[in-house]
Amino acid sequence: MSNKTLGETRVRTEFNPAKAGNVECLKQKSAELIDVLESFRKDERYTHTPETLRLISIAQTTFEEAAMWAVKAVTG
Repeated sequence: MSNKTLGETRVRTEFNPAKAGNVECLKQKSAELIDVLESFRKDERYTHTPETLRLISIAQTTFEEAAMWAVKAVTG
């Protein structure tokens, strides 16, 4: 069983062959944003509409994609 969060899994925080610090930072921050949204999705204090859940999913996917582009930018 993995102890990784959803964000860590989606942006593959463990994959950094060059061990570049800037890659690690970008991936970790992106993972954190995905996880914040996942916590909000699971927070039972709120009743989420289907539209809210859709928007959370879109935002999470967009952060995942942004991490990919950011890593590409800093690794040339």
